[in-house]
Amino acid sequence: MAYKISSDCLACGTCIDECPMGAISEGNPYTIDADMCTECGTCASVCPSGAISL
Repeated sequence: MAYKISSDCLACGTCIDECPMGAISEGNPYTIDADMCTECGTCASVCPSGAISL
């Protein structure tokens, strides 16, 4: 199960810079490619709005 980004996303870009797999794409809200996500949790830990969860 990959992480997902909810509509609470601020599109701030913090998670994109932190994702080691490059699985996050810009948008409003941003999206995570489930096939690329390794469930490391880095994106969720840096998200200022708490919009990323499993």
